[in-house]
Amino acid sequence: MRTSVVKLFVLAVLAFAALLAGGCSSASAVRVRPWQRAALADETMNPDRDPLGTAMIDHVYFSREAASGGRGVGGSGCGCN
Repeated sequence: MRTSVVKLFVLAVLAFAALLAGGCSSASAVRVRPWQRAALADETMNPDRDPLGTAMIDHVYFSREAASGGRGVGGSGCGCN
């Protein structure tokens, strides 16, 4: 009896997760309308608009990962770029 309840619960959680993840697959949700592009191109949408905030994030990354630099550079992380 108990194993069937656990299996039913796991099945319900998996079904809920599938429904939740399926909501992100809609193509209309990611389409940007022409009149919305001006808001997205605003300076406030720039992630590097605050040099102090960027420096603080770089410091935290350096402190945790013992690595610095590499922002905006593509590559595999091997240091050969």
